[in-house]
Amino acid sequence: MSSTILILGALMVLISLGLLGMVFIKSRQVNLLEKTDDKPEWMRTTPPEETMAASKADDEGVTLYDHDEGEQLASPFAEQIEDVLRAKIANDPQLKSVNIDFGTASDGGLDIWVNGTKYSGVANIPDERLKQALLEAVKDWNSRK
Repeated sequence: MSSTILILGALMVLISLGLLGMVFIKSRQVNLLEKTDDKPEWMRTTPPEETMAASKADDEGVTLYDHDEGEQLASPFAEQIEDVLRAKIANDPQLKSVNIDFGTASDGGLDIWVNGTKYSGVANIPDERLKQALLEAVKDWNSRK
């Protein structure tokens, strides 16, 4: 019985080492310094500069999206658009005091929280300047992809 367990354990170690070796071999085949189609999708994209600045300001390094404690959680692309929007409204004297947060709705859609009030879509936001800034942030984010 114990020799069977030792054989199975040794076999598992060998399989694990083989898989790890394959991962290292494959990783050496991808040039991380060039933008090519050989890379997986998540490696081909760079988060927006606003996301990088926000995550660096939080001492998180560069992350795909910036999510802070106490925030609603949305999909990574929505969190990136939120970062672009926050940077945009920070430079607008009329909007810089607005607290904006995106979250995932119970139906999988997007909830937009403005100063603590939840809106289920851009059309429901009462402030026209904020709506316009949000649409510009989406357009800006789309133009970078």
